[in-house]
Amino acid sequence: MVLRDGRAGAGSAVAARCAALPGTPPRRRRGLRRADDGSGRLFITEKAGTVRVYHPDTGLAEEPLLDLTGVVNGADNERGLLGLATAPDFADSQVLYAAYTRASDNAVTLARVDLDGSGEPEELLTQEHDQYSNHNGGQLAFGPDGHLYWAIGDGGGSGDPFLSGQAVDTLLGKILRLDVSRTCGELPYCVPEDNPFADTEGARGEIWAYGLRNPWRFSFDSADGSLWIGDVGQGTEEEVDHIAQDQGGANFGWSCREGSVVFDETHCADDADYTEPVFSYQSSVEGCSVIGGHVYHGKESADLLDGTYVFTDYCSSTVWALRPGADGGPYESAVIGETPTQVTSFGVDVDGEFYVVNDLPGQLHRMSFEEKQGS
Repeated sequence: MVLRDGRAGAGSAVAARCAALPGTPPRRRRGLRRADDGSGRLFITEKAGTVRVYHPDTGLAEEPLLDLTGVVNGADNERGLLGLATAPDFADSQVLYAAYTRASDNAVTLARVDLDGSGEPEELLTQEHDQYSNHNGGQLAFGPDGHLYWAIGDGGGSGDPFLSGQAVDTLLGKILRLDVSRTCGELPYCVPEDNPFADTEGARGEIWAYGLRNPWRFSFDSADGSLWIGDVGQGTEEEVDHIAQDQGGANFGWSCREGSVVFDETHCADDADYTEPVFSYQSSVEGCSVIGGHVYHGKESADLLDGTYVFTDYCSSTVWALRPGADGGPYESAVIGETPTQVTSFGVDVDGEFYVVNDLPGQLHRMSFEEKQGS
């Protein structure tokens, strides 16, 4: 990416580098997030159901922070412990939220865990997901509004066999938005009143965005609250979506569309308003599974990348940089390097610097950026 707007010198480009961190023995690692409690710790989720603690000064803690292996099915490739979020008041409450495939029936499950309490998961919401083992989604994150967002895939298989992408009466193929700070009636959470389908008869009020195939990783830009989504494609295009904080109800098109192209005309509606991806690339040519990242707001490379979204692909390991064009123009994108093999997730530390974890061999890596002259 040639950065022509003053964030790097004229004719310069950015190169991404990853360095494996010692003392992190190989495990199938699926997620990474900071503790947000002033400790500087990072929480690493492992496929089998454990959460481990890493600190840059002391390395990986010997004992896991949390062990959910008794309730998680981690046997299938895309199942397991899928996502983790700390409560906004985690420093005081010690409450975590976890998304996983339930061992008893493979339902994708959202649970609350009080580390100061029993440490047992309290199930809040489940979605049946037993017929196929793929497309579980699983990303969890609290938005700038204080609500919890949860991504669920379309139910798996091939070609959206349940037609869930465009259906608003199911949680499959959606990003949900929940108020987990209180309860409403028999629900252990509340549906925010301003959710797009909160008052729509026959629709699931929890839905925030739909038309997604397998939104494995999404993130919020800490600067403007906008939502970036990496949605895994069928076999033609991988896509990145980007919407403003107030764009609830966005329909990203699956399974009428896959990325920027029509996937199945019979799944399209004449009156549908599809939100186009801001970036897409060819599956089986440039990769196989987009791994959504984060917008960089760190200090070390602020002059190069501040405000730039960085992401990768599970198979090709290509690192892309992407950001909105000036004055509403087309998004600017470029390849800026490679990650280690089979990266599954990005994480951001308290200083805004990037880390990645991978599936196999399953290590923790720190990502850095440098200016590359003469490009």
